[in-house]
Amino acid sequence: MLKIDDTALVIIDVQGKLAKIMHQSKEVVKNIETLIQGAKLLDIPVLWLEQYPKGLGPTTADVKQHLSDQEPVAKVTFSACQTDEFKEQLDQIDKKNLLITGIEAHICVYQTVSDLLTIGHDVEVVTDCVSSRTLADKDIGIEKMKLLGASVTSVEMALFELMQTAKHPKFKEISNLIK
Repeated sequence: MLKIDDTALVIIDVQGKLAKIMHQSKEVVKNIETLIQGAKLLDIPVLWLEQYPKGLGPTTADVKQHLSDQEPVAKVTFSACQTDEFKEQLDQIDKKNLLITGIEAHICVYQTVSDLLTIGHDVEVVTDCVSSRTLADKDIGIEKMKLLGASVTSVEMALFELMQTAKHPKFKEISNLIK
């Protein structure tokens, strides 16, 4: 069960031209935006990564606008866990549960999830917030992550699980995000 005080959001490589050619790109980016806004309302830390930004470009403007209070961690490794700055941020926030979003599901998302599970995190892949260029690659990435022990969720399911009750002080704001 996700708990607000022990959960963080990880955004992996939602960048430039690559983001635009993902399967269901517009829907995925919109869902990531919703999840970031929800995480911020619930005071959940966000870790933000970019794969080789000099080559792939910056995070898409739609996503980046919600992260103006922080800078992304640049990486060249497929797994974020192989990048020291990410590992340091992960240690600093000290959260057991990680919600994972980003692209591509079968490469950077998969390899990051694999390493996060190996080092003892509980990982939930937000399936409507991950993609690959093809649906087949997305599906195989998600399937392999599940086989490794990752759980799957959706934006709506994760946000409502975090609140646990309609009496939560942010319930109305979160509900409005989902509509």
